[in-house]
Amino acid sequence: MDPKPKPMMFLTVLCLITISSIVVTVEAEYVRPLPRKTLHFPWSRKASSYPQQVHISLAGDNHMRITWTTDDKFAPSVVEYGTSPGRYLSVNQGESTSYDYLFYSSGKIHHTVIGPLEPNTVYFYRCGGQGPGFQFKTPPAQFPITFAVAGDLGQTGWTKSTLDHIDLCKYDLHLLPGDLSYADYVQGKWDTFGELVQPLASARPWMVTQGNHEKEYIPLIKDGFQSYNARWKMPYEESGSSSNLYYSFEVARIHVIMLGSYTDYDKYSDQYTWLKADLLKVDRKKTPWLVVLFHVPWYNSNRAHHGEGDHMMATMEPLLHAASVDIMLAGHVHAYERTKRVNNGISDPCGAVHITIGDGGNREGLAHNYLNPQPEWSEFREASFGHGELRMVNSTHAFWSWHRNDDDEPVRSDQVWITSLASSGCVAEKRHELRKILLAP
Repeated sequence: MDPKPKPMMFLTVLCLITISSIVVTVEAEYVRPLPRKTLHFPWSRKASSYPQQVHISLAGDNHMRITWTTDDKFAPSVVEYGTSPGRYLSVNQGESTSYDYLFYSSGKIHHTVIGPLEPNTVYFYRCGGQGPGFQFKTPPAQFPITFAVAGDLGQTGWTKSTLDHIDLCKYDLHLLPGDLSYADYVQGKWDTFGELVQPLASARPWMVTQGNHEKEYIPLIKDGFQSYNARWKMPYEESGSSSNLYYSFEVARIHVIMLGSYTDYDKYSDQYTWLKADLLKVDRKKTPWLVVLFHVPWYNSNRAHHGEGDHMMATMEPLLHAASVDIMLAGHVHAYERTKRVNNGISDPCGAVHITIGDGGNREGLAHNYLNPQPEWSEFREASFGHGELRMVNSTHAFWSWHRNDDDEPVRSDQVWITSLASSGCVAEKRHELRKILLAP
């Protein structure tokens, strides 16, 4: 399931380096399977101090944040780690938090940052000084690097199928553009989601942003995103952001920006101000790829949620287009869609490729109804569950593939080569435009 291209295909792409994208689509007769039920999680009581819901995320240069939960309020927030199984030569102390939500009280949620770590290296670790050991691999510092991408996961049989398929993929990080647990106020579902994803999320970094199902806002009683912020702490402080709802990180010469569709984003907002400051730090000679994630898609030819991203797009697209963003990934619509390079509603060789991948396995089912005729900018669309794999081969070429979940077998149903805008001349062409926007008051 490794998306690495066959040698002959790669040679062909190199010969056509001036072409911004090369599309190879698999056409197949497809009968969509029936929906699957929400998973049932029998309650199994662990020792109160044992780590549960373990997941990891990047935390600045060469550091990793380990997050886990214990029922024991006095369990220590320590992580022991090393490069040999059971030999933990280093130990770091972290922090902890907890929260109450109506009649629910969370366990103790631990966040411990470890490092500095070596790239492309397997580390073994233990949380809280007891319980089982875990292991993870740090991402490489150079190309190639592979991202697994799936949004709108939930906790259904299709979620499990998607996770099983991702587990077969040779990937380095997981990108999730919103809608994680579908707890929707039922806080125990955050716990079952943490247990469901632990086998994958404890072994590779999960970099997430929020969706509408993370809001859990109750007027006059509860602010939004309380559970999400407590459980899924991302490197917002490390990237100069004041909110866990938007941040950025760099890995293997790729700059990734995670935006918030459900926090203020107008030109006078903290998010927009932060975004401009973050883009000022990006050196496309050092990080030739620029990737952006958010929840609500801007280019969507599905009738579901059609037009919901228009306001955010009107505000932010001019800035991100001037910054020569290569790829934008979104969720929210429970179907798959990939566009050509597009900007301001029309195809543009210096625009971004937009990919909607909110088809991870949510309980609400698929969005079947598309607008017809298909817009000129829409390249491929299908209402099926699945996941994507984004392999950054080098500084000029990336290979994207989408894998439909068909009869429990991973099927590569859409694939495309993408050439970086940094290598096409677009970055240099728009440099003056970008500086003008970034330096505007």
